[in-house]
Parts: sequence; C-alpha cells; structure tokens
Amino acid sequence: MFGNYLIGLREGLEASLVVCVLVAYLVKTGRRDALAPVWTGIAAACALSLAFGALLTFGTRELTFEAQELLGGTLSVLSVALVTWMVFWMRRTARHLRGELHGRLDAALAMGTGALVATAFLAVGREGLETALFVWASVRASGEGSSAPLAGVLLGIATAVVLGWLFYRGALRINLAKFFTWTGGMLVVVAAGVLAYGVHDLQEARFLGGLGDRAFDVSAAVPPDSWYGTLLKGVLNFQPDPTVLQLTVWALYLVPVLALFLAPAVGPRRRNTGPAADRG
Repeated sequence: MFGNYLIGLREGLEASLVVCVLVAYLVKTGRRDALAPVWTGIAAACALSLAFGALLTFGTRELTFEAQELLGGTLSVLSVALVTWMVFWMRRTARHLRGELHGRLDAALAMGTGALVATAFLAVGREGLETALFVWASVRASGEGSSAPLAGVLLGIATAVVLGWLFYRGALRINLAKFFTWTGGMLVVVAAGVLAYGVHDLQEARFLGGLGDRAFDVSAAVPPDSWYGTLLKGVLNFQPDPTVLQLTVWALYLVPVLALFLAPAVGPRRRNTGPAADRG
C-alpha cells in the first residue's frame, strides 16, 4: 500500500498544484467567468484518465497468457520511462511552472472558451494518463487480487486533493523543492521494482530469454506470504527469486538514475571575459 500511496500522493499533488495555479490566477485577475471552462477541461481530463485505467484493467482479460504478459511487460517499461522523465522534468521546471501555466492561460483567454477547456484538459490530462499507466503497472507488480495497492493509490490521491486545497487557501506552506526531491527519489526506487517486474513479464511471454536463470533464491528466508515479505513486495516490489536479467536491469536502472536525480544541480559556468581570456 505504501508504494502505491506514494505514487498517488506524488502524481496527485502535481495535478492539484496545476489546478491551484490555474484557478488562483483566474480569481486574482477577476476572470471568474472563465472558471467553468477550466473545470470542464479538468473534469474531461479526469474522465479520460479513469477510462484509460479501466481499459488497461478490463480490456486485457480476454487476451492469452502470453499476450497479457507481453502487454503488461511493455507497458511497465513504458510507465517507468514516463515516470523517470516526469521526476526529472519536475525537478528542472518546478520553479517556473507557475509562470509557464500563466502564459498558457493568458493565450487561452485571448482565444476563447474552447482554448480554455483545451488548456486545462492538456495540463491535467498528461498527469492523469501518466498516473493511470504507472498505477496500473505498479498495482500489477504489487500483486493482483489484493485491494491494498488500489486503496493506497486512492488514499494518496485523496491526500493530494486535501493538500492542494490547503495550498490554495494559504493554510499550508511547505518546501516543494525538497518535497519533490524526496518523493521523486523514492519513486525512482519504486520504478526500479516495476521495471524488474516488467522484465519478468517479458520473460514469461517468451519475448526475452533467461527465465530459468535465477540470480538467487531466498524464498526460505523471506517467504512471500510473510508480513516482511509482503512489506518488501509492496514497497520495493522485492522478489525473493529474481532472474539474472531482472537483477541486472534493476541495478543498471536504479544506481545511475538515483545518482543523477540526487546529484546537486550544476549551473552554467561563467565565461571569463577578463584580460586573461583575451590573452588566450
């Protein structure tokens, strides 16, 4: 539940912040008449995200086992790629997100109602589709047949909505840069587990080889049905008997991506325009 709660909280808070920026800007500029089109676009984006999640959940049940594993593995890899891009994008542009959204909203206000709906739909829809895909992949990796992963996602989204409302009302102030850094780092760890599970799906679909090559097997020490095995599975997508390829992909993703994400940002170097530079 914790891993999926983190996904719901992180992704939901990004969407909540986008909504807060859009609504607050319209209210402060005296354009309350434009709120209805914006809410329409937001509602359409939420509906599309839910429909996409339902399609992923129910639309794959009629496929053969190999086809299900191939689709699941492919979408798991895609979701990890998207969430990795998202955490780095948010780290780089979080400080300028407000100004970027204000600029888009000004252009949409000049164009009319349809542009307002489209602006809100695109701003929230991207977050919603990414969330639906990554949640589906994470829930699938955490274990089908259990309601805990879905409950974690819903609790995370509910928490994000409450936090977004508190931000809008000015009742809550936190360091968003640190928040997104910590949650982004934890999300990279979760994504590594989803990626390893996706590789296992592709092996079971016979798309990748090495299904019988086990890196290790600690099932006796860490039984999957024990409380600590369940905890490791839910938080880290830990598998007590991974294949060599799973472990290799997990390490090749986690170590460099986490190191790059947590590395301090380096600003552009200033050019030396003094006499020494002229002599060069």
